Amino acid sequence: MTAYSLRTRLLALWVLLLASAVTTGYLMFGVYAQSTGVQVARADIAVGRACREIIDRYAALVGVRGGSIAEADLAGVVEAALARLPGIEGGIWGASDGPIAYAYPTYEGTGPKTDLPAAERDTIAGLNAQALRVDHAVSLNRPSRTQVLLLQACPLHGPEPGLTAWAMGRAHVNDGPIYTRFLAGLGFLAATVLGSAAFLGWFLYGFSGRIARLEAALAAPRPDGEDLPRLTRTGERELDRLVDALNAAGGRLREARARVVAAERLAAVGRLAASVAHEIRNPIAAMRLKAENALVSGDPDRAASALRTVLGQIARVDTLLRDLLNLTQARALNRTPTAIGPLLADSVSLHEDLAGSGGVRIETAVDGLPEGDQPHIDRVQIGRALDNLLLNALQNTPPGGRVRLGAERVTFDGAVRLRLRVSDTGVGIDPAIRSSLFEPFVTGRPDGTGLGLAIVREIALAHRGEVGLVEDAPETTFLLDLPWRPS
Repeated sequence: MTAYSLRTRLLALWVLLLASAVTTGYLMFGVYAQSTGVQVARADIAVGRACREIIDRYAALVGVRGGSIAEADLAGVVEAALARLPGIEGGIWGASDGPIAYAYPTYEGTGPKTDLPAAERDTIAGLNAQALRVDHAVSLNRPSRTQVLLLQACPLHGPEPGLTAWAMGRAHVNDGPIYTRFLAGLGFLAATVLGSAAFLGWFLYGFSGRIARLEAALAAPRPDGEDLPRLTRTGERELDRLVDALNAAGGRLREARARVVAAERLAAVGRLAASVAHEIRNPIAAMRLKAENALVSGDPDRAASALRTVLGQIARVDTLLRDLLNLTQARALNRTPTAIGPLLADSVSLHEDLAGSGGVRIETAVDGLPEGDQPHIDRVQIGRALDNLLLNALQNTPPGGRVRLGAERVTFDGAVRLRLRVSDTGVGIDPAIRSSLFEPFVTGRPDGTGLGLAIVREIALAHRGEVGLVEDAPETTFLLDLPWRPS
């Protein structure tokens, strides 16, 4: 099932809101257009009715009077015909005389309106001439921006030839209360949509910014041993509940980590104490046995031999204790820009005699390291780590073999790293001790203390790096991976 983000869902909501607003506006426009169409149709019907009323009343007057009819009587006919038709004006038109009678009984201005509208005079004249020519009623609808002009002309059949009746009305389409309500509705709809869009945009911007700050806080580098940072509240109630929960979880995690570290330290101290006791008990037992035998025999030569053995065992215990101190004593790092080539050369020179006596040659490879950019490391401690790795390689390489020291600068996951390699052509590491190779007192040699690789691991961890045995390498290879510069 696809999981959509809150931002995507809010954006979809905004699109739906916009679509509904457009649809509503379209429907409103349709209703308004329909209502204006009804207004035009009603006005058209009223104009046609007015024209028929004039015809009927003219015919009735002709039937009563006969012969010629005075203009005053014709004006009365028009007045009576239009009296009950609001907004309709009209009159009687002569083909040769032009306007004969005119009336606008429902005119809403001050006083009666008796003059023909000058703006439409030519239109009225043309339509009356057309009605007289075709001998039936003709209509004209002329729309403008705010109204539709409706005009109809009808021929009058009577004793006087060339007479026509006409009626005219106006349907206001973009004016009046309906148009005002339509504009108010559209304005409210637009304000609602724009307000909703602005609110959603403001909310999305603020919400995205708060989420981005939380992501940056969670992704920021943290001190060693801190799994979750202490997050700052965002001011958003829902997000702050998550922030409080994460802060509480981080506190519980730190407490649990502290308890685990304490337990691991106790367990490590227990294992170390047992191992140290075992390592020291063997030399003590050997010294005690030699001393007792020398005392019983009374032979000066045997006593001298026993003392030499005791001194050798004391030296062994001293070496053991020195390695333990190097392993357990935390020393502050003194990082300085360090040239790797001279560092490897110094390590090789310290062990040239041992390598020569064992028939082992030592090679170094430092090609490709930039001269102007040197790694920031503790030269003394990294030198000690290289000494332990090199000594371990020499002690496990048979005569005629080779030990190689290499260094390279690599970029991994955007971070620049220094990688030091120590490889040898020896018999390799016993599979039984591979998983615990860097633990104290784990060794594959009967005369080894098992502390050299443990010291290397502690130095690597102090530099926020790591050391490991390269799997599936053609030679036994240890890789010391360190940051080029501290973060």
